[in-house]
Amino acid sequence: MIYDVIIIGGSYAGMSAAFPLLRARRSVLIIDGGKRRNRFASHSHGFLTQDGVAPDVIAAQAGVQLSAYPTLTWIEGNAASAKKGDEGFAVALEDGREMAGRRLILAHGVTDTLPEIAGLAERWGQSVFHCPYCHGYELDQGKIGVIGVAPMSMHQALMLPDWGQTTFLPNGSFEPDADQLSQLEARGTTLETVTIAEITGRADVRLSDGRILSFDGLFVASIVAPSSPIAGQLGCAIEELPNGRQIVTDEMQQTSVPHVFACGDAARAAGSVPLAVGDGTMAGAACHRSLMFG
Repeated sequence: MIYDVIIIGGSYAGMSAAFPLLRARRSVLIIDGGKRRNRFASHSHGFLTQDGVAPDVIAAQAGVQLSAYPTLTWIEGNAASAKKGDEGFAVALEDGREMAGRRLILAHGVTDTLPEIAGLAERWGQSVFHCPYCHGYELDQGKIGVIGVAPMSMHQALMLPDWGQTTFLPNGSFEPDADQLSQLEARGTTLETVTIAEITGRADVRLSDGRILSFDGLFVASIVAPSSPIAGQLGCAIEELPNGRQIVTDEMQQTSVPHVFACGDAARAAGSVPLAVGDGTMAGAACHRSLMFG
């Protein structure tokens, strides 16, 4: 069987991409490995009608709604590779099966690489976050720490005072210059230059000099990379950004390779459920248009 569209990744972007296609009665195959990026978070915020709902509940509800459409096929597993074929694309699964589709949507998300600080990864999504719009409000204007990974961390250090009393800990990643120090002062951000030894408790930072700074929450910018090598295998343009690598798309979510679309965190510098849903819907609609008009 040749599917109209194969979607690699069945989280928020991938499922949203499927909706316009299924409602146009196109055959859609979703291949999903079951690892949502926000699987570590207890609650999702800022998504209309779903504010404060657990991410797995949102995903499960969406899956039930998608399953009502008869032209959907869902495979639990990982896509290992993809190549251009005579009638579209051939996608090989890790179990050896090969699937064919006329169009391809990459919605596989990204992998986060965190700084190697003892205790940090264990608290990711619970008391260590990347997005203040997603998790800042719940800290209730409390004490917030921003852990630096590079000069780009200045962005977080200057943003977070809107959500609470903020301390910036560059952790030896860089030394703010005079202009950056002025910006921090103007925003009321405290600077702590001693490096971090470990994270303990909920969000307590033990410094290398033995002091412990207690926070209500910590923010850090992860370094991201596409969770699948498929975009590279197909020759899609990939952009190097300060926080990692992302797939390049146009305003319709099409990559540099014709008939290959990308959406969600793998194709956007800043990620959240609402943005993933919007990008996925655009990718699905644009993909359907290409099926109709070439």
